Amino acid sequence: MLIYIVRRLANYLVQIFVATTIAYFAAVSFLKPEVLMLQATPRPTRQQVYDRLTANQLDPTMSSLGRYLQWLQNVVLHWDWGKSPNGQPVSQEFMSRALISGRLVFLSMILSIIVGVSLGIYTASRQYKAGDKVVTYLSYFIQTIPAPVIYLVVQMTGIKINETAGQRIFFVGGIENADGVADGFFPHLVDQLQHLILPTLALTILGYVGYQLLQRTLLLDNINADYVRTARAKGLTKAQAVRKHALRTSFIPVAQTIAFAVPGIFAGTFIVEMVFAWPGLGRYTLQAITLTQDVNVTVASIAFGGLLFAIGAIIADVSIAVVDPRVRVS
Repeated sequence: MLIYIVRRLANYLVQIFVATTIAYFAAVSFLKPEVLMLQATPRPTRQQVYDRLTANQLDPTMSSLGRYLQWLQNVVLHWDWGKSPNGQPVSQEFMSRALISGRLVFLSMILSIIVGVSLGIYTASRQYKAGDKVVTYLSYFIQTIPAPVIYLVVQMTGIKINETAGQRIFFVGGIENADGVADGFFPHLVDQLQHLILPTLALTILGYVGYQLLQRTLLLDNINADYVRTARAKGLTKAQAVRKHALRTSFIPVAQTIAFAVPGIFAGTFIVEMVFAWPGLGRYTLQAITLTQDVNVTVASIAFGGLLFAIGAIIADVSIAVVDPRVRVS
């Protein structure tokens, strides 16, 4: 299993390298920070702007290949992802924001899988009953609602709960209390959870739907399969036959979707971080593209997205190996 994971990881690293390289050349071609800097007030001269960018290894007069080789050398030899046009190092700021966004991405991914698969099993085992209809229709309804609307509804619900309770149970913005919290591990943990619950819930609501509908459909296809009926004929109850046989088979395609769901959740943080005022990677990347035309931050974000895909793909591979003996044999 370890050799298999290492081999798969090496394959994904090559893919990340290729995708990041393409992204760098695209970013250099389309993002022009010097244009924005020349429009600043007071107006700098063109030479001042070019000197500043050159000092930050963002020389706009250098060829794309030359800039790429310079950037790649710094990344490989020094793990230096370059600087922003204002001279701020990308690596330190990027990593701190990546850790903030990572809480949302992985926690919401785990909750989405658990909730979605569990509800998929529940609805499939109660096909056409009241529970199945309520959960499935709710999932279809959520699919029709734009993501920003769901984020705002969750935020407004948190505000309403605080007003009803007469005290602040949830924070609807930021990652920690600006007024400070009492010293100690548990007060700090409670403060973090109060800020984390609502944005995580918002992403989970959007994420679980796909797993629930897919798991329900696949499990229904397998419940009446010949091998399940054979298992029941040998003395297993319906629940035992479903759990030991049908569920294993139907979960394999669900596990394969995990790799593609992780980048989707990461993309969802771009909006949810704006709504909940989280200083994470989503806001940082969006501002880098739209406000500062920051090549290095944009490329680092794409590389991070590729890394998330690789992690999700490995989780999917391991999940499939656990539920499918044929993968372990091969």
